[in-house]
Amino acid sequence: MRPVWDPAKYLSFRAHRDRPAHDLLARVPQKEARRVVDLGCGAGNLTALLTGRWPAAAVEACDSSPEMVRAARDRGVDAQLQDARDWHPRPDTDVVLCNAVLQWIPEHPELLRRWLPALPSGASFAFQVPGNFDSPSYRAIRELVAERGWTGQGLLRADSVLDPVGYAGLIADLGLFADAWETTYVQRLEGEDPVLEWVSGTALRPLRAQLPEEAWQDFRADLAARLRAAYPPRPDGTTWFPFRRVFAVAHQR
Repeated sequence: MRPVWDPAKYLSFRAHRDRPAHDLLARVPQKEARRVVDLGCGAGNLTALLTGRWPAAAVEACDSSPEMVRAARDRGVDAQLQDARDWHPRPDTDVVLCNAVLQWIPEHPELLRRWLPALPSGASFAFQVPGNFDSPSYRAIRELVAERGWTGQGLLRADSVLDPVGYAGLIADLGLFADAWETTYVQRLEGEDPVLEWVSGTALRPLRAQLPEEAWQDFRADLAARLRAAYPPRPDGTTWFPFRRVFAVAHQR
């Protein structure tokens, strides 16, 4: 069964999830652009950052999720249904934003090796991915899945992404200038079982698609207890959630 994105669930943490994209775009140097691309645009909530910064540019937005494409179109974004694997830069593509997408594509290093040399001179390709697959939240998910004898097909692993040095080396080997770094945000979450709600909107999507409702609810209850132990709430009811991200901007010379 195809994992389904829930735009409302994903956007419930929008302020937290969008923060890395702002930091990523701050390192893109282009003052002008002919075409800007939101590759894996999701619900279109970040496309406005591109149109606002480069108002004269043609805007291209695409995503592989029909649910997300519909949500983006509801926002007025002319999003197209397209798998990132099938995308290719056009001759006038000056800026590409690929935000929290590549971790879902195991072969994405090969895609970068295909995309980056095809960019025109002076173009920038900016992307960021989660770097927290060894965090307590992911360890709790994997341990619980293993205890139940499930395959955990589609769950992300530590080797789903490279580290900043890995991406910098990949980019430099292609002859582009590499700007790579990592940041750990300490997110202030609120509400009941906020870490469970966070991972339900992203990491747990593949598992949710495989489970009947009763098994899913039973799994959530067990996972909630483990996440509360790993991320205990503070006396004021808030929860600190470390959120490591890996960033890279490739500049075509």
